[in-house]
Order: sequence, then C-alpha cells, then structure tokens
Amino acid sequence: MSISPDKREVTRNNRQIKLTFTEFEILLLLAQNAGMVFSKEKIYNIVWKEPYFGDYNIVMSHIRNLRGKIEDNPSKPIYIQTVWGVGYRFNKNLSSGL
Repeated sequence: MSISPDKREVTRNNRQIKLTFTEFEILLLLAQNAGMVFSKEKIYNIVWKEPYFGDYNIVMSHIRNLRGKIEDNPSKPIYIQTVWGVGYRFNKNLSSGL
C-alpha cells in the first residue's frame, strides 16, 4: 500500500482507494506511527481536533469502513490491527510507502 499525504491518495495493488477525509486522516495517523497503539480517545482527539466525550462508536465505525476499503479480509485485518482493550495500530511489519 502507498499513502501520499500531499496528494491525499492511497493506492494498493496499482488501484486507487477512495477514502473520506476522516478515513484518510485516521489511516495517515496510524501509518505514520506504525506499531504505536492509539486509543479511540486519542484517535478522536487528534483527527477531530476536539475533546473526546466517550462516543466510541464514531471511531469504531470509521475504522470498520476503512478496513472494508483497504483490507483483503476486513474480518481478519492485516494493516489496521486491534489491540484488545487498548485501541488500534498500523502493522509495523508492513510498508505504507510514506
């Protein structure tokens, strides 16, 4: 997968993946910090640029949509990994092309 922050483009297998603004921001945050675990609260604070008030569903919904677009099998994600009880991280063993 290749992520171009300047062009706001994501490509995988020579195919451009269309992401919403928020999906791109979440993917970029995780990929630029591969291996680092981000809580839903931290993702919300950084991407939405406002204090987090406990609505986990919005972050989880965007992660689910993002996985549906970038993963071969969204139910067994390779790129965006869940760290149970903590949050999410980008797989540090994969290249994001950043």
